[in-house]
Amino acid sequence: MDDVLGPILHVPKHPWPLLKFGMLAWRSASGLGRHFFKTDAARSLFAGLAAHSFLPLQEMPSAAIGLVLGILGHGVGWPMPRGGSGKITEAMISVLRAFGGQIETGHRITDMDQLPPARAVLFDVTPKQLFAIAGNSLPARYRDSLARFRYGPGVFKVDYALNSPIPWAAEACRGAGTVHVGGTLEAIQWAEHQVSRGQIPGRPFVLLAQHSLFDTTRAPAGKHTAWAYCHVPHGSVVDMTDRIERQMERFAPGFRDCILAKTTQNCRMLEDRNPNLVGGDINGGLANLRQLVARPILSLCPYRIPVKGWYICSASTPPGGGVHGMCGYHAAKDALKSIFGKTAPLGKA
Repeated sequence: MDDVLGPILHVPKHPWPLLKFGMLAWRSASGLGRHFFKTDAARSLFAGLAAHSFLPLQEMPSAAIGLVLGILGHGVGWPMPRGGSGKITEAMISVLRAFGGQIETGHRITDMDQLPPARAVLFDVTPKQLFAIAGNSLPARYRDSLARFRYGPGVFKVDYALNSPIPWAAEACRGAGTVHVGGTLEAIQWAEHQVSRGQIPGRPFVLLAQHSLFDTTRAPAGKHTAWAYCHVPHGSVVDMTDRIERQMERFAPGFRDCILAKTTQNCRMLEDRNPNLVGGDINGGLANLRQLVARPILSLCPYRIPVKGWYICSASTPPGGGVHGMCGYHAAKDALKSIFGKTAPLGKA
């Protein structure tokens, strides 16, 4: 993971394990799934992991994303924060304030002149916002490279309030924090292929989280919450609620009877709420082979912007979306190294 969850272009700490990983990873998920797994269940499990890439499963490097998420699932699980993801933010803020840091929110930055002088500025934005905020200060070659950055498909998301746990037909799904709803490898592959061609799948691949089964702070006593999203073409405003719920009914008959309330967000609504979600792309940009290596540009130091003290730390940098926090972790280490000559302990920073 030290080698995989960072820039592709680097001197590996563990070259032989990385080489073995690479021999499997640089292929399509559908090809790897059919070759190595013998049952439909195992193949669809791997297809669901690989579909987090937002890529057609017959394309490289969809297998790499599936392998990384599978390895992490085996090694540490897919943890969830008790009380909701806001608890992670609260914990980070408490550490920062303990060292005298200050937080300011509610100010949309549209120009670098709005910021005070600083030894380091970290941009948790995608190339589109970086252009808008600091485009005139960027070297022409860097701007040209960013201009080639591509965004991927978007998502349609539904948040549910439920009167009971989801009545999955498969017993194992009743004990899973995250459930991939799609059926066989072939069915998931077809849904993702349609999205990549700008089409709306009739039976979309649905990713669902049911955290209240394990965290009682997520819902009132006796009630539950869940959220689900499916992949859609970039910028789509099509309402996918009925398609998502029809998929749910296939694998959890009676699901609709459990719904107390729901809210929906299409690609446009997601981007309005968070400008980083360009066209509803929650992955920070397409994770195809080119942009897995050159993210956001081809560089040995992809987090450094060619302006002294500037860094980009969003999911548009390695290792991309889906492994939350790693982009900022690497960018912060790079910034501290540049300022102090080595990675400084937090107190000194």
